[in-house]
Amino acid sequence: MEDETVTRRGWLTRQQFLDLLGMANLLPGPTSTEMSIFLAFRRASWAGLLLGGACFILPAVLLTGLLAWAYLRFGALPKIASILYGIRPVVVAIVLQALWRLGRSALKSGFLLAIGAGALALGLLEVGPVWILLLSAVLAASAEWGHRWGRSAVAVAAGPWIAGASGAVTLTGVFLVFLKMGFVVFGSGYTLLAFLRADLVGRLHWLTERQLIDAVAVGQFTPGPVFTTATFIGYLLAGPKGAGVATAAVFAPAFLFVAATGGLLPRLRKSATVGAVLNGVNAGSLGLIASVGFFLGRSAIIDLPTALIGVASAVLLLALRLNPTWLILAGAAAGALLGRGVPIR
Repeated sequence: MEDETVTRRGWLTRQQFLDLLGMANLLPGPTSTEMSIFLAFRRASWAGLLLGGACFILPAVLLTGLLAWAYLRFGALPKIASILYGIRPVVVAIVLQALWRLGRSALKSGFLLAIGAGALALGLLEVGPVWILLLSAVLAASAEWGHRWGRSAVAVAAGPWIAGASGAVTLTGVFLVFLKMGFVVFGSGYTLLAFLRADLVGRLHWLTERQLIDAVAVGQFTPGPVFTTATFIGYLLAGPKGAGVATAAVFAPAFLFVAATGGLLPRLRKSATVGAVLNGVNAGSLGLIASVGFFLGRSAIIDLPTALIGVASAVLLLALRLNPTWLILAGAAAGALLGRGVPIR
């Protein structure tokens, strides 16, 4: 984005770009999507907001929907199961690499490291992700203000009051679950995984652990924001309509946040309290990512070959900074050669 809008096209200065990035980081939701909407809004006002966001999301959504169809159509075949067997440990390594990369910049002090460790512990105990992020924000704001509560945490707290769903899969239920995630997922897009696991695997039992990790793999493999994982999961739950509903619900808050706060965020960004809340939520998000990495690893690394694939992928990601797509392809090839795997049905 920086290369296209600053270097090549000269739409704005590098400092203006960084200011917008800071604004996007203050909002719940997919940061990359919100950044694209901010840039388009700055360039072409309201028409740009809608068109820029749609153009950023739709290509990945269409490709992810096609892969979801193929997954349901062919996923039970032994060869496809073998490919997924090789991909899953690579996904775990990608999550851990994201945790390492983000942690180096987000955990700036012992206090933030403690918040992250506490979030990890609560995540392993399967406490609701919303409450973990809210507690992280409150602790950080309290340290900044010297009080037990900070009003700046209210943006993170909005999510719990959005109704969830329960029981059998319905389009309304899919919409509400993903709308809640769009409103409350804060920090890296990988934090979405904690919400997906807590709601869809743990609370509602709409997905299995392996289906979740396969959805994450598709989100990594396709271009565009990680949040297009919602498209894949929506298709698994309720076909094409489910994919459309889940996608619209998870991305809608990003458009609303940018439209509502475009003029307000430059002032908020200068607030020490808001900065403290952001730091606390980011630390909590990393703890959640770590807990999800543990649960996904437990499902993906089931024998010596998958352990070797996972370790090799982590080393290559951290040491050589390879593009994860190549490792996913390599994992798929290894799984196909090994000829192992468990069908999804």
